[in-house]
Amino acid sequence: MLGQRAGWSKSDIPDPAAALERLAAQASYTLMKYTAALLTLVFTLSFVISPALTSPFSGFTADQLPIPQIDPPVQPVGYAFAIWGLIYGWLVVSAVFGIWQRATTPQWNSARWPLIASLAVGTPWLAVASASAIWATILIFVMAVTAIIALMRAPNADQWWFGVPVGIYAGWLTAASFVSLGSTAAGYGILTDQLGWAYIGIIGALGVASIVMLRYASAAYGLTVVWALVAIIVANGTAQISVSLLAGVGALIILGLTFTTRSTGRMAPS
Repeated sequence: MLGQRAGWSKSDIPDPAAALERLAAQASYTLMKYTAALLTLVFTLSFVISPALTSPFSGFTADQLPIPQIDPPVQPVGYAFAIWGLIYGWLVVSAVFGIWQRATTPQWNSARWPLIASLAVGTPWLAVASASAIWATILIFVMAVTAIIALMRAPNADQWWFGVPVGIYAGWLTAASFVSLGSTAAGYGILTDQLGWAYIGIIGALGVASIVMLRYASAAYGLTVVWALVAIIVANGTAQISVSLLAGVGALIILGLTFTTRSTGRMAPS
């Protein structure tokens, strides 16, 4: 009676079970909205931290391949690998900015999923490379392909926050995948020797990079490939002049595509 006098009825009393169900549904919906951004941050951090958890890797060791590959001509000079510091740092900045300012932006989420795949495969890559040259080569191609897809989907409005760091990452992986292929194939004596595979690797990287640049004008991607090609020139010098010349021609082609495609205004960083 008191409840009725006050204008209350049983239907007005909140149902705890229903309230909890609504809260769970809301939390699930919110989590789904943020999943891509969260996973990008998680796998970026795991990828960046992974070198600290594995032994240093500076190329396949002599006992990993039937034909030892000591300083193969397809491999860039050592200083070039310092670019990983830039890649790691910028990817972390991108992931943090993304979850802070672009957590649910559809254009970002479209590009995040292939990037997540690349970073997830890349997290154990150093450990795999220390154990198997073949699997390391397979995985780095998976990393490169998914990184390129992420670059192709990069949002136009946030190039410096997403497109540029992913472009540098994808550009280096493009070169590194063919370095791995050249070293591994020469190490197993497939088709030709390490000099022949240096030619194949450079031409392969040049072909892929040219296709990417013609479809998506990323200066970050193009200049990173040039960085790798110049490092091959420095590594070989006049000792393997034919490799240096081929890498030089490749660098000029990618530079030309970089400035030509940028001049059209297509997908240029804003």
